[in-house]
Amino acid sequence: MKVSSPQMSRQILVPAKKIQIRSKKIDEFINELVVVSQINRRNVVRLLGCCLETQVPLLVYEFVGNGTLFEQIHKNGNLSWERRLRIAAETAGVLSYLHSETNVPIIHRDVKSANILLDENYTPKVSDFGASKLVPIDAIQNYTVVQGTLGYVDPEYLQTCKLTDKSDVYSFGVVLVELLTGKMALLSDKPEEERSLAMNFLTSLKHNRLLEILDNRIVNDGNKQQLKVVAELAARCISVRGEERPTMKEVAFELQGRLSLMSNGQYYLRDNGESNGAQETEYFTCTFYECRDGIGSHTTPTDGYDSMQQPELMAFDDGR
Repeated sequence: MKVSSPQMSRQILVPAKKIQIRSKKIDEFINELVVVSQINRRNVVRLLGCCLETQVPLLVYEFVGNGTLFEQIHKNGNLSWERRLRIAAETAGVLSYLHSETNVPIIHRDVKSANILLDENYTPKVSDFGASKLVPIDAIQNYTVVQGTLGYVDPEYLQTCKLTDKSDVYSFGVVLVELLTGKMALLSDKPEEERSLAMNFLTSLKHNRLLEILDNRIVNDGNKQQLKVVAELAARCISVRGEERPTMKEVAFELQGRLSLMSNGQYYLRDNGESNGAQETEYFTCTFYECRDGIGSHTTPTDGYDSMQQPELMAFDDGR
């Protein structure tokens, strides 16, 4: 798959996507077309058109010019805490919509910071629906070949091949941890068995070392008590057991609530714990979950299709 940026007659810059002629990639290309054509949301990259009559099939999307969330976190590094929280809340909102408000629920199956594009106002737009799965509400079992990105993929899905909406919750939780820590989903400076950011994050919380793993840029910028609350939510999202994770609707509701309080100036407490007139809340008690070691190592990489990013990616790449 290749991404180019031709200009249309009205001088609108758009990304045109090409795929290699392989049966698997054609299937994923068509799957993305079917899924995205059903979605009309501000926080999903908008499909402008397609062409299936040429030798190389094309999908044409709106141009989203501020790069990916991955780039903004790990290369530019200038996102304020309020902006990070807003990106998280809006992304959670659109995933909640996909899970519970479409005619047929949609599981994205490859939620990661590299698949969240940002426009000039830092509005997030979820992209890359090539691996997405339409799941009828009355479906009893949904076992599939595991697809996703190592570091983000749900360990329960990885072990059982059973896909649920909680798989997206886990992946989103890793993105939320990225926003909190400024670290990549796979830690290259750790031994292989300790590379998972999610597991390192849970360990830090368990041993009351949250401030040690948080991004200093947001510790200085944000309210520490609010960061603790969002960190607790992230911990619930990345619980190894899917049944212990919240739904995306619950995640979106909680993040939007935090954002609203922050925007209205109602959430801040001084470091000594005294209120500055803000509402007292019960959210400051955090419960962190025990986790099993590791996220599984028995996977076999398969050829994947990343519709908005790299020309060639394995289904399990290096955490981007």
